[in-house]
Amino acid sequence: MRPYTPKDNVQKKSYYTDRYWVAPQVAKFDVSTDEVFAADLKVIKGKFKVLDAYIQVEQMVVYIRPEDNFGVLKLMRDSLEYTQLSEMSAIDWLADKGQFEIFYQLLSMNKRKRIRIKCFIEENQAIESVEKIFRSADWAEREMYDMFGVKVNNHPFMKRILMPYDWEGYPLRKTYPMQGDEFASWYEVDKIFGKEARDVIGPEIRDAAAVDRYDTKRFARLGHEVAYGEDISEGEPDTVQTYQEEGGVFLVGKLTKEESVVITDRDR
Repeated sequence: MRPYTPKDNVQKKSYYTDRYWVAPQVAKFDVSTDEVFAADLKVIKGKFKVLDAYIQVEQMVVYIRPEDNFGVLKLMRDSLEYTQLSEMSAIDWLADKGQFEIFYQLLSMNKRKRIRIKCFIEENQAIESVEKIFRSADWAEREMYDMFGVKVNNHPFMKRILMPYDWEGYPLRKTYPMQGDEFASWYEVDKIFGKEARDVIGPEIRDAAAVDRYDTKRFARLGHEVAYGEDISEGEPDTVQTYQEEGGVFLVGKLTKEESVVITDRDR
């Protein structure tokens, strides 16, 4: 197995130079410019500490303390008519601030307004589940844990949702390699064939753009398929490509690649 290369400083490397145009940040406006948002913010400030608030892209963004997330969202639903949690997740700012940014996107159909509630937590700090307020948070919180490693307290089933339960690492952290790490390279091989087959099969190619004509046992080459483990030292047999399963389809003629015709006349 190839030696492990530390990737802790990935985010500290420059993502771009001045050769590339950097889009300016979207303009922010004072909350007082919108009567509905100003009234909503006043209610929130009456019960919780607001760290910052502004309007951006016609929606209000409110920063709160992480320990107030459950109370604020309950207030938004019960008192301010924001009855839909349309999105929630985390943003990895570990290299820049050593923190995750947690956001909740709320929608009020009655007011036709959107509000985004945000807070920052430390890398190993847990956040309270809001699943009891919005059922849509159930899978979203599990995905946030699965992809970022953000722990959510009092969730009814805090397990991975996309990756296997025994997966190591968090794929959406900026320090996670785009093609996976050593664990990812050997996961399928170890699960299916066992670690003793590593030398025979080799690590998994996780680059989606890679095309290898000589795959594990040469059983997936289009037109040259062979049975698993078949000896091909004397050459690879040609496989006749057909467009129907064995036996064909009732009342439909059986087609083969040799009988197919490529139509080049658009008016035909």
